[in-house]
Amino acid sequence: MREESAATMPARPAAGPITPAAANPGGTPRSEAPGATHRPPRRNAYAALDLGTNNCRLLIAEPASHGFRVIDAFSRIVRLGEGLGNADRLSETAIERTIEALRVCRAKMQARGVVRAKIIATEACRLAVNGAAFVDRVRDEVGLDLEIVDRQTEAYLAVTGCAALADPYAESVVIFDIGGGSTEIAWLDGAATNPSTDPTLRIRAWDSLPVGVVTLAERHGGADVTRLTFEGMVEEVADMLSRFAIRAAPAANARHFHLLGTSGTVTTLAAMHLRLARYERRRVDGLWMSDGEVGGAIDDLLDTRLDQRADNPCIGRDRADLVLAGCAILEAIRRAFPSDRLRIADRGLREGLLMNMMREDGVWRRGGYR
Repeated sequence: MREESAATMPARPAAGPITPAAANPGGTPRSEAPGATHRPPRRNAYAALDLGTNNCRLLIAEPASHGFRVIDAFSRIVRLGEGLGNADRLSETAIERTIEALRVCRAKMQARGVVRAKIIATEACRLAVNGAAFVDRVRDEVGLDLEIVDRQTEAYLAVTGCAALADPYAESVVIFDIGGGSTEIAWLDGAATNPSTDPTLRIRAWDSLPVGVVTLAERHGGADVTRLTFEGMVEEVADMLSRFAIRAAPAANARHFHLLGTSGTVTTLAAMHLRLARYERRRVDGLWMSDGEVGGAIDDLLDTRLDQRADNPCIGRDRADLVLAGCAILEAIRRAFPSDRLRIADRGLREGLLMNMMREDGVWRRGGYR
């Protein structure tokens, strides 16, 4: 699950083309959200909620002629998986933080008159022995039906959500999503001949690594990260990545190969590269960075103290101790798949969920959207 680049994200339009994609194999069933209570409902409002190890993130959108139009959004760092690397349970404090955020999400869905919603939980709930009990509690206290998705579904959703940013001339792309508790990675083989074709049909290999920014930072420490500590993180991730790296080794030799990353880690590096005074999604989503630019941004971060990272508006206090762990995961991927360029995506699972629901409902076949 993707970790966010800001604690709270206001409503914003989707940047760049988002085209309909087919539902992933093993897709999940329809889940209806409560009806509108506060304002007139939109014509066909859909909601996608991604509850990960670090973030609770909601996107509400309505169909448009070439994808969808975002009408509301919400993101809050809840650290549901805090301490999970050293224990096997979701803590009561983390659960209470998360339930509070989910109540905000439910209110937004009601206010927007959402007609269909998909609400998923990922690695933290997969690992915790009380994950199922947490799902029951959310249903009882908040009125939302959470579904704990498997790793393949999460990987395929990440591809569906951001594959539109892949270079259409690239004959091979490695897409990755650095989350709080896991990292999904997939090799797309062959050029995208039709932008409306399901991108998951091009997946030649995929994996879900049991490591994310929260779990890696908890094991190695995220506050005071020396270059030696950082290298230890990279080596740990490289070991986990090795099996996938062998299967996907031919990827880097294909014409126009590139990496495509979606996570708070890569969007933060992009914001730093652009020297943004505050995070601007429209400038970050779809940005191309050269290998040297990515390496330079990581080096710059390694030279910062915790308080300096906390004061950076594109990082913030809630993520200051996590961002270098994310950089270590990225560095392991870069070493396994050397590439001259990396494309940055500020989109992912929620966008994949929305496109799957809308395509299942045939909204683009019906037409009539501006």
